[in-house]
Amino acid sequence: MGTDTERAGVPLEPGAPASPAEADEAAGRRREQHGWYFYDWACSVYSTSVLTVFLGPYLTAVAKSAADADGYVHPLGIPVRAGSFFAYSVSASVVVAILVMPLAGAAADRTGRKKPLLALCAYLGASATTGLFFLDGDRYLLGGLLLVVANASMAVSMVVYNSYLPQIAPPEERDAVSSRGWAFGYAAGSLVLIANLVLFTAHDSFGLTESTAVRICLASAGLWWGAFTLVPLGRLRDRRTTSTAPAVHGWRQLAATVRDMRGKPLTLAFLLAYLIYNDGIQTVISQASVYGSEELGLSQSTLITAVLLVQVLAVGGALGMGRLARTHGAKRTILGSLVAWTLTLGAGYFLPAGAPVGFYLLAACIGLVLGGSQALSRSLFSHLVPPGKEAEYFSAYEMSDRGMSWLGPLLFGLTYQVTGSYRDAIISLVVFFALGFVLLARVPVRQAVRDAGNPVPERI
Repeated sequence: MGTDTERAGVPLEPGAPASPAEADEAAGRRREQHGWYFYDWACSVYSTSVLTVFLGPYLTAVAKSAADADGYVHPLGIPVRAGSFFAYSVSASVVVAILVMPLAGAAADRTGRKKPLLALCAYLGASATTGLFFLDGDRYLLGGLLLVVANASMAVSMVVYNSYLPQIAPPEERDAVSSRGWAFGYAAGSLVLIANLVLFTAHDSFGLTESTAVRICLASAGLWWGAFTLVPLGRLRDRRTTSTAPAVHGWRQLAATVRDMRGKPLTLAFLLAYLIYNDGIQTVISQASVYGSEELGLSQSTLITAVLLVQVLAVGGALGMGRLARTHGAKRTILGSLVAWTLTLGAGYFLPAGAPVGFYLLAACIGLVLGGSQALSRSLFSHLVPPGKEAEYFSAYEMSDRGMSWLGPLLFGLTYQVTGSYRDAIISLVVFFALGFVLLARVPVRQAVRDAGNPVPERI
């Protein structure tokens, strides 16, 4: 005898929930996933429009207008070259984030109240970003302070955000869910960047000065961040926790997390591989514009258009690599992306100067592998996190993503200093992808998942 559904002529779909309770649970999980995607949609415009495109040149110009005759500003009485103020502000934000992320991650796991923490970080960052509208004249200190607050808030919020992934997606869905989140973020970044570039390039037509147009672009990213954060806050839910661990502060919490991870050596091995190849990815992203302008002699408009191209193609790249992971597994797909990164750098080394078409092709290659590399790394790591320690472990992951990416820029700078060639500097970054490939290939991810106490998905 068939089931009532079968007798009614409606076949059961493979994997369909077997009871109304399971159907309700699946519907609730999908609702949370859809809400989760929207935090990427909300906050990614900060990374794209603010940090990558507009704030660096504008804050540097403001600092230079406040500089003395020798080109120095004096925050807290310390002489700083105006041209270095933006970089130092970013570095300061990383230090603040490193101090706060382990504490925030442990608090989220201990209390189970992730939504209030996500809301606090998101709206603190969004408010600071919106406040950049008031960055004009010689208010470089205001700009530096708001940058530190916004950038650190962004980093800490991503710890909480990423820690939801193991809770809202079962193992077999995690690659796809993570990829869709990255795709949402790149889509939003592209959309807002197009609007900002229209406003910036045609500011005279709108009756605006260039400075006012930039400040509107900066503030709009904060308003976007704050408005769309309402969606995940409305759909995500907190989970009860049975943790009785006492509160630990600052570096003591980081040390405790690292000690705990030492008991999961395969998780630590993956994190080391990720730290190395992600350092290469972040350095390519940050130094590509320098390579384009200084070595290839390309215009600012070409470089900004290339950034937009990366954002647009990263949407398809993230979704496409997510599909590849379904059939080939996340680890193999990431390894393939590292080969693609290496070939892209090799092609970039041979690009002729003054050839924007070649640079656009390079940007297209970066875009196609960028989103997928990041999305699948996040989902793969989520399988290696012990249950109940999601936020704590993702704080270490986020630190390797944001707080430890200094070796790549150092190698890039030293290579240029020794050789005087940006071509040599860009090709030197191949070592990060090669070493990351070797280290990741050596990690037995199925055993790592079992050691973490999680079910092993069919494809990983």
